[in-house]
Amino acid sequence: MLDTATKKKIDDARDILVGKVPVPSTQVEQITIALIYKFMYDMDNESIELGGNPKYFTGDFAQYAWNRLFDPKLSGEGRVNLYQDALARIPANASIPTLFRDIFKNAFLPYRDPETLRLFLKTIDEFTYEHSEKLGDAFEYLLAVLGSQGDAGQFRTPRHIIDFMVELIDPQKEDSILDPACGTAGFLISAYKHIIKTNSSNYDPVKDPHTFDNHGTPLDELISQNGKKYTGDLLTPDQRAYLHNNIKGYDIAFEMVRLSLVNMYLHGFNTPQIYEYDTLTSTQRWNEYANVILANPPFMTPKGGIRPHQKFSIQAKRSEVLFVDYMLEHLTSNGRAGIIVPEGIIFQNGKAYKELRRLMVEENYLVGVISLPPGVFNPYSGVKTSILWIDKKLAQKTDKIIFLKINNDGFDLGAQRRPIAANDLPAAFANAMAYKKALLSGEEYNVPEKDVILAEKAMLAEKKDFNLDGERYRPALKSLSHYPVTALGEFCIIGSGNSAPQEATKFVNGKYPFFRTADVGKLHLSDNLISSTDYLNDDGIKDMRLFTKGTILFPKSGASTLLNHRALLGVDGYVSSHLATIKPDPTKAIPKFIYYLLMVFDAREITYNPSYPSVKISEIAKIKVPLPPLSVQEEIVAELDSYQKIIDGAKQVVDNWKPRIDIDPEWEQYEIQKIAVINPLKKEVSNLSSELPVSFVPMSDLLTNRMTFTPLVSRPIGELLSGSYTYFKNNDILLAKVTPCFENGKAGIALDLLNGIGFGSSEYYVFRCTDKILPQWIYILLVSPYFRIPAIANMTGTGGLQRIPKSFINTFRIPVPDLSIQQAIIDRIENEQKLIDTNRQLITLYEQKIKDRVNKLWEGSS
Repeated sequence: MLDTATKKKIDDARDILVGKVPVPSTQVEQITIALIYKFMYDMDNESIELGGNPKYFTGDFAQYAWNRLFDPKLSGEGRVNLYQDALARIPANASIPTLFRDIFKNAFLPYRDPETLRLFLKTIDEFTYEHSEKLGDAFEYLLAVLGSQGDAGQFRTPRHIIDFMVELIDPQKEDSILDPACGTAGFLISAYKHIIKTNSSNYDPVKDPHTFDNHGTPLDELISQNGKKYTGDLLTPDQRAYLHNNIKGYDIAFEMVRLSLVNMYLHGFNTPQIYEYDTLTSTQRWNEYANVILANPPFMTPKGGIRPHQKFSIQAKRSEVLFVDYMLEHLTSNGRAGIIVPEGIIFQNGKAYKELRRLMVEENYLVGVISLPPGVFNPYSGVKTSILWIDKKLAQKTDKIIFLKINNDGFDLGAQRRPIAANDLPAAFANAMAYKKALLSGEEYNVPEKDVILAEKAMLAEKKDFNLDGERYRPALKSLSHYPVTALGEFCIIGSGNSAPQEATKFVNGKYPFFRTADVGKLHLSDNLISSTDYLNDDGIKDMRLFTKGTILFPKSGASTLLNHRALLGVDGYVSSHLATIKPDPTKAIPKFIYYLLMVFDAREITYNPSYPSVKISEIAKIKVPLPPLSVQEEIVAELDSYQKIIDGAKQVVDNWKPRIDIDPEWEQYEIQKIAVINPLKKEVSNLSSELPVSFVPMSDLLTNRMTFTPLVSRPIGELLSGSYTYFKNNDILLAKVTPCFENGKAGIALDLLNGIGFGSSEYYVFRCTDKILPQWIYILLVSPYFRIPAIANMTGTGGLQRIPKSFINTFRIPVPDLSIQQAIIDRIENEQKLIDTNRQLITLYEQKIKDRVNKLWEGSS
């Protein structure tokens, strides 16, 4: 278990380095090298105390012994020189094991500040070498902290995801285990700990929790144990030796190899089997196989593609395809694997992708696919990923593939990934184990109603693309209702709208509404769509089909499809061809009743390629719904309308509330440029490493009428410094300066930025407060009518793209009372904000009530 004192030492070392070494991956290298340096000295001392001789710092290398760095006669500059010389010469010390020489290979000191080095070495000196779990846990924590900051993304898979995969694959003491893209050896360490745990007499498989069961533990404090000490006392010495020789990892980058070597060493591996090796282009280890493979291989492919050798069964240049192919080919006859893959592996239509999926399904590799939420790898990537569950023995026992869906993994999807209550990992694991048990016993598997789909392999082969998106194979809901279940196409006229006129003249002085996808998306859900952005004139509606009031609009292309926007026309109007139109037979169904049913239908069930979302009219026509008598429909609509009125009322409160200040004329007023820095210069951070990860905030992530926002994306600062992006830091205020974002209230205070730095749209103004004013005060004034009304009046530019001039911002005068008065007013407004948040909760509650009532129709409730 990671103790508080050890955690603090790691944090202190990072805090000392960050001023001179801002890049997290370089921080971890410096701490790693210094720890091993110190531990070699500790082992020499231990040997001397036991009557032996030192073996690391002897002969010419005695001058580099750790304690020499603390000689009071040594100047600060002398200490820097001695430490640099030691790092350069230790790899040449033939008397130390190859492991340590490899760790010090290419080691260097990236700064020359004597005081920073003194403080850093003093902190490292507080660590002592002992063969205990404590040091291994400390190193895991170090890697986790740096991984959570983003730069370590290339080598850090979240601990709870690693342990979920290890528990799923269940490596045994007789297995050979491989990670061909091992990074820092996280999977290998977790597999080893799993074997130690399951071979300990105090292990209780029922009561002992998994790492992924944790609730409330910060992500960077998770380690692959549950607080219980396991010794592996049921393992024989020969079995331990076998494990140490048969847990192997490859990585192309020496920096990763170094970290893996240290990680394995600190977990008791005296001679770790970690190799600097290019898995995709080298053939030296091609003939080595494993019973278990666990990996999160790189998704990125260099420009021009990979140039692999000819031994791969699938000819491809994409790294994700080649890595999966490699792992499949290097499993033993009953081998099994857990592999994290990007969405391309799941549904891309390229020849290599389809062939890989065919191989997994038809050649009996694939047992299941576990869909992970898209924020699992935040902050460094929002990429959507899945886990391939490979088991050659298990796959031969079934003609089906199981699809498991994880919507929440116990952490939010923001850059900081804070703990939350929602966690689907335990349920997904239980479902996977139940399925595995059924296959092994030959019993029937009862498919749960939620987040599990079981599809026949023949279904995947039908269209010859072997698509692994589970939603594609979701069975039609089984109705327990005594109401008939009918396809929409049997009682509705379903079609598309009109192609939009291209001539601007057809919209001049228009009076007939022309509803586009954006009009539906603006409202998300609307049972009374009556206004549109564009209106057609008499010339514009020639040869156009008119859709009558009561027509249901269903987006059939673009992002709106996946966002499940729906609308019911409240007036007659014309409709874009990007919208499907649904008109029920009035003798069979009430339009609003069908609208409510479609509100809870997820269009992803009939969207086969989420990268290019589109829905066919023929698929909409196949959607089945329960169809009670009209009298029952009327009762249900009345009930749902009552819920909708509560939602509409709460939305009125939320939409119309704006923070307001009653301005006292006695308060002093200042031009904004006198009390805040406007658009701070990028040169403040131009000297930082180009690799430093920082937050990136596009306009879409800036909220409307919310004081703060959550940064979701990170990018290397080097990419952003060279662009036209706006720069800001924590506690700066962002304000959208362009239409319609400004009018909509897009503004917010930057908090929780990665490394305290952010970049974003060039359409932001950034305000940095002086000591006269609080960030919340400026924010409240900027979104209030006091500022917004004159700002809109002074906008310049064309009608469709107007902006607030910088000169207006600079000279606009705002009231600035004493800080105590500012704080008191801010407190009042924040209390009002809590009431608004209560209304937001009310909206969520009654939206769920609508869904629950609709779902009851499938149960026969009236």
